[in-house]
Amino acid sequence: MMTPVLDPVDVVVAGGGIGGLSTAYALARSGRSVSVLERSPEFTEVGAGLQMAPNATRILREWGLLDEVCEAGVAPQRLLFKDVLDGGELTRLDLDDEFVRRYGAPYIVIHRSDLLTILARACERAGVKLVADCDVQDVETDRDGVTVRSALGDHRALLAVGADGLRSRLRAKLSDDEPICSGYVAYRGAFPVADLGPKIGEDALRQVVFYIGPGCHMVRYPLRRGEIFNTVAVFKSPAYERGEEDWGGPCELDAVFSGACDEVREGLGSLWRDRRWAMFDRLPIPNWVDGRLVLTGDAAHPMLQYLAQGACQAIEDAACLAAELHDAPPPDWAEAVKRYEAERTERTARVQTTARLWGDIWHVDGVARTLRNELFRTRDLHDYKYIDWLYA
Repeated sequence: MMTPVLDPVDVVVAGGGIGGLSTAYALARSGRSVSVLERSPEFTEVGAGLQMAPNATRILREWGLLDEVCEAGVAPQRLLFKDVLDGGELTRLDLDDEFVRRYGAPYIVIHRSDLLTILARACERAGVKLVADCDVQDVETDRDGVTVRSALGDHRALLAVGADGLRSRLRAKLSDDEPICSGYVAYRGAFPVADLGPKIGEDALRQVVFYIGPGCHMVRYPLRRGEIFNTVAVFKSPAYERGEEDWGGPCELDAVFSGACDEVREGLGSLWRDRRWAMFDRLPIPNWVDGRLVLTGDAAHPMLQYLAQGACQAIEDAACLAAELHDAPPPDWAEAVKRYEAERTERTARVQTTARLWGDIWHVDGVARTLRNELFRTRDLHDYKYIDWLYA
């Protein structure tokens, strides 16, 4: 039986998450014909909240999508850091007019599924073909383009984009590295504010609060115009450290946070207990391109969550790739994707390694915690030197 060959397009994107849809939309805006192949039956995102820093919201504004994102999300007044053990305030970053003027766009928190819906609708308006329940099995490259082998048949294109996430099948064509487990596990929860009662004060609905401490942290902020409240608790699993196969369960969650301040312990009641997420990343790699196959998003640079940059960097990837391909005729696309690779690998590697370091700083104990807290408390609230490189 012959494998059907579907209508050729300029670009086939393997993976319909935030990175894949961002790439598809950016390319379609520049006049390219694009298909997105998603292995799941629907274009959905698992998880709850997502933080969108100005380096991403600037691009969303250029794409004409920022108003929709702002309408669906929340523009918090500040990022507030507290000590997880005593609840004391350490420092804050005001997300005020000065911040917006400095970086050219706001800081927005949004539900992952809401952002994905906005991107999917934008892709449809731009003529992108969205194909669900279509697992990409392989990509074969040649001088003139690629053949994407999928469960629904072969797709012919000038370029294939691997946006298939942390455990990318297409990355394996470029690197034999594997995901690295941090030993940390996350619990999440997003519940209607009305169901959480008076424990959620007015201040909590206007800010993103990080409680940081020895081997654990909690992050809390509002979503969906302040209608629901998002909580994430992350901790280093003692069972993982002991080499046990089953680790990171709810009993460990409660035990690790047993010494936390009252507001953090109360926050544990706002988590889903029937699911958890082990935290992985990978080491940076210098090569994202194999002929007419190029990686993007978590397939290229999966990172730990401490800088809240996973989706932001995927959106940067999309804008960069579209810009490099915009004026290049198809015969020059091989060179265009190498320019994209050269521009993006150094920056994303820095974000990956800094995210690991930032996580280490959050989770120190003893004298290191005392020193960190003192440095945070004495920080000039208008000092932007540690974030200019990331947001500017």
